[in-house]
Amino acid sequence: MRLAQEGADIIAVDICRRLDNVPYPPATPEDLAETVALVEKEDRRIVSAQVDVRDLDAMRAAVDGGVQQLGRLDIVVANAGIGTGGSTLTDMEQPIWQEMIDVNLTGVWLSTKVAIPHILAGGRGGSIVLTSSVGGMKAYPHTGHYVAAKHGVVGVMRCLAVELAHHNIRVNSVHPTQVNTPMVMNDATFRMFRPDLENPGIDDFAPLSQMAHMLPVPWVEPEDISNAVLFLASDESRYITGITLPVDAGSLLK
Repeated sequence: MRLAQEGADIIAVDICRRLDNVPYPPATPEDLAETVALVEKEDRRIVSAQVDVRDLDAMRAAVDGGVQQLGRLDIVVANAGIGTGGSTLTDMEQPIWQEMIDVNLTGVWLSTKVAIPHILAGGRGGSIVLTSSVGGMKAYPHTGHYVAAKHGVVGVMRCLAVELAHHNIRVNSVHPTQVNTPMVMNDATFRMFRPDLENPGIDDFAPLSQMAHMLPVPWVEPEDISNAVLFLASDESRYITGITLPVDAGSLLK
């Protein structure tokens, strides 16, 4: 929506179903339809598809079809991501590790892989923004699979920034702290932060979450991340490439 407000037409994909190890409710087809309606309300065009970012052929078909309808591709926001239950890496079951790496790292790479040929074909340059995390820049216990995937996103970003620079394609990553979305605001997160309580809620989670930040806030809002993405997609950042941009309320200073 934020990009549409600034004049972008959109290709939007989401799997719109639950994954095996994800403890919170997934986005739904109705959510995707709502996104379509909200973008169209901004008088912009949008092509949507229910696609698994782990499926190369399906991703390619979605992006190819979207470009065919919209005419060109200039900006990629690779925002594939899940959060799953925490345990030490020693105790973690392999399916939980694999699903995390497949979505949060491979899915991000595939999102760029199917899109870059269209940006190159346009010959106008472009901007690619990958969503990492503060977990892509520091370690946290009991989330080693997530931390590994998000560190990997930084590696993908830096390599693409080097490989694509001579085409005037910029590549950067954003690194959110806790964001006020269902991925964070759910019972599994509350229990992970407050194992001392039988039924912790958001009010129990907030003080501990705030302790992770320098600024006096427990989390940031989705629009805070969207505004950072907008900056990296815009001409205002035309000479910025290969950077890791935290939107973290000072979390990395802790």
